This record gives sequence, structure tokens and C-alpha cells, in this order.
Amino acid sequence: MSSRSLRKVLIANRGEIALRVIRACRVSGLGAVAVYSDADRTAPHVPAADEAYRLGPAPAAESYLSIGAIIDAARASGADAVHPGYGFLAENPALAQACADAGLVFVGPPAAALARCGDKVETRRAARAAGVPVLPGTDPLDDGALARAAERIGFPVLLKAAAGGGGKGIHLVRTAAELPAALRLARGEAGGAFGDDRVYLEKWLDHARHVEIQILADTKGALVHLGERECSIQRRHQKVIEEAPSTALDQAMRDAMGRAGVAAARAVGYVNAGTVEFIVSGREFYFLEINARLQVEHPVTEMVTGLDLARLQLAIAGGAPLRFGQCDVVRRGHAIEARISAEDPEAGFVPWVGRVEHAVLPGGPGVRIDGALVPGMEVTRFYDPILAKVITWGETRDDAIARLSQAMRETVITGLPTTVPFLRWALAHPVFRAGTYTTRFVETEWTDGARTVPDGALEAAAVLAHLVDRQVPPPVARDGGPWAEAARRESLS
Repeated sequence: MSSRSLRKVLIANRGEIALRVIRACRVSGLGAVAVYSDADRTAPHVPAADEAYRLGPAPAAESYLSIGAIIDAARASGADAVHPGYGFLAENPALAQACADAGLVFVGPPAAALARCGDKVETRRAARAAGVPVLPGTDPLDDGALARAAERIGFPVLLKAAAGGGGKGIHLVRTAAELPAALRLARGEAGGAFGDDRVYLEKWLDHARHVEIQILADTKGALVHLGERECSIQRRHQKVIEEAPSTALDQAMRDAMGRAGVAAARAVGYVNAGTVEFIVSGREFYFLEINARLQVEHPVTEMVTGLDLARLQLAIAGGAPLRFGQCDVVRRGHAIEARISAEDPEAGFVPWVGRVEHAVLPGGPGVRIDGALVPGMEVTRFYDPILAKVITWGETRDDAIARLSQAMRETVITGLPTTVPFLRWALAHPVFRAGTYTTRFVETEWTDGARTVPDGALEAAAVLAHLVDRQVPPPVARDGGPWAEAARRESLS
């Protein structure tokens, strides 16, 4: 897997994905350049790189979203490639084009493919033309036409922004009476987030699964898929737990969905790593969109295939061909990822800002941590609240769940609320254990009467005692939090 035509890569991102790409650069023999905003001057990704350049003030619009600042940093560092990570400008064709204009390699699809993938309506058309099943829906229309289309399609329907992603501009509409307000919200969010207030409709399937196919395409025309990831545990249309393989698919569906993912990617001229997303209802599946970047949940695919997706991205960008075909892709065992974010699950997963006091992350066989979480770090309002990802692998799904459940019991993060209590609860839930959950799992199961988090007092007490032995003040537990009982016991000992 040679990347000899590249020498130095600027990572136009921050946090755990910046560290992930820096590691890929290291094992590929490439120099790594970090960038940072004023809020991230001391962030872990900055010293991890060979060199680092300031982009601007804390607001993303003045730093990580500034194409001019990123190109200037790449030129100043002597980098010959830019890796966008995910989020920020990762799917923005303007960055890819600016790189091309500056003689830099963009580690991702070409600008034209990014533009096609960024317009969800265009990708729906391309997928349909390629014979990929697509949900009933519309093109972007005015409000009156959308109202008439919704009546024709039948409620419930999903309003979706034509541009962008990340769960923004998406609203479930169950009745005609809800549609006008939902349209105002969706258009406002889409216009504010993406500068494009076009929205369209798709038929909503109430008890569906969200399953995606990882694809890889080189510049020579080779295109393969690496199997599926199950992403149905979501809040606000954003993923919280992902796993591979999916319990929703048998081998025939898995093969058919893989072929459909390859067909959809080929239809838009895709190059590099990407993800084709589908909705699954029973034994039927339907195309949703193409995410033209490395996904947050890519580690579960790496764990079951043994492939380094970030390193493959760099190799493809450097002109190397894929050195394996579809028949060479072998998946083994089961992997699950849990996203730890600075959010309060008890308050509707509202994002939280503040300082991390203590951070103790798990370990052990089959446990991987992707994160940029350190004690004392500030979580600000400027960026996504994800703190770390814990990924486990096992020979079976039960083994992977057992390892991840134990890992969550060992995890202690204090100073602000996190999703750890929810993750411990979800992993123990019988519906999750049975593998029969849908995208409505959080909505239907995470209710006031069902929020009993499995006991983890022994593990928590051991960690807190370790902190006290090091003369670190024990954290203050929030009432009802998973460490409340452990902290109480520690204070009495």
C-alpha cells in the first residue's frame, strides 16, 4: 500500500479524527501537519503532529471552515495533500476545488463527485437510474407542492434538506396539520447550516433500520464494498451506537445491498472512501444518500475486516490502486462502537459545555479507544460535543456486547454530563441484546420509567479510590448519575 507520491499531509480538522489521520500518516511514512483554532491551541492533536498552524479564532466559520486559511496553512507547511476528516469542510466541493487549484491533493472524492453527493436529490436520481431501490419521495418543491405531494405519498413523511447532512434540516411529519411548522423549521435550519433552504419529502417507514455500506474506489476504476454497518440507535437523527454486521440482514440481503451500494457509488463517479446509506424495512431496503467522506463509525468496519481505512484513503489519494478485489474482502467476528459525547441524556441529549475534571477510559482485549479526551480540557459550544469512541470486537455479537458493557462500566468522566449512562443502559436493554431494535429505539425505550442504569458501583468506586490515592479530589456526582452511589460510598469510607 504505497503512498510514495505524497510526502506531507495537512489534516483540516480537530479532535479524535485529526489524531486518527495523524496515526495513518505515521504508518504510511508521511509527514503530518495539524491546524488549530485559538480554542484548540493546547488540544491533543496539535503536539501529535510534526508541525501545527493556527487557522484563526474559536468560531468554526473563522477557523476550521475557512478554506483560505486551510490552503494558506498547507502552502506554508509545504504539504502536498489535505485530508478533511469528517464534518466541517469534509463534503464541501469548494475545498476540494481549492486544493486542486492550489496544486494540492484532496484526500477524498473529486469536487464534481462531492457536488453530486452533496445534493441528495441528485444522488437519488442517479441511484434510481442505476437500478437501486429508492423510497417514494419528491424533488425540492415549494410549500404548496410539498403539501400536495405529502397527501399523495401518505403520512407520515420525512422532510429533508436537499444539501448537507449530520441530521440537520430533517423533520418527521405525522399529519398534514404539522407540515407548515415543520417546513418553516426545516427551511430555516437548512438555510442556516448549508446556505440552501431547499427541502424535499421522503416516505417515512415507522419501524425501519438504518444500515449503511462502506465503499472504497480507487482512481483506476476499481470499486469494492466492505460490508454493512448497523446505525439504528440514534437521537435527533444522529447515531449513538453502531455495529457490524447488522442483525437485520441475512446473507442474501447483505450481498444485494452491497451490490446496490457499489452501483450507487459508481453512478456518481465516486473515488476514495465513502458510505452509501439505506433504510431497511423487513426484507426491503431503499437508498437514502451517499456520505462522501470517512464516517465517524468507520472503526467497526476496520475491526471486522482488518483494513485501515484512513491509510487506504491516503494510498488512493496518492494514486495507488486497490490491491484487493471484492472476493478478497473477508469479515470476521463482530464489532460495536459507542460514541461518548458531552450531552445530558436525561435532558433530551442537550449538548453540554464545561471542563472535563477526570477522564478514565477502559482497556483490555478487543477494546479500542479513538478519542482526544484529556483531563482539564474545555468542551466549548463551537464544535461537536463528541469526546471519544469506544469500540469492541468479539468472535460473536454477545462477546462484543459483553466487552463494550464492561468498558462502559470502567469509563469515568467527571465535570460535565456525558452519554455514558445512556450507553450502559442501552447495551443492557433486552431489545438491543436481541438485535431487534429500530431507529425509534431511543424515542420508545428511553422513557422516564425505563431509565434504570445498570449498577457499576464497584468499578466506579475502584476508579474513584485510585484517584483519591493519587490525592485527586473525588468528583461530585450528579443526582441520579451512574456514579452517584459509588461517590456516596467513597465519601463514607
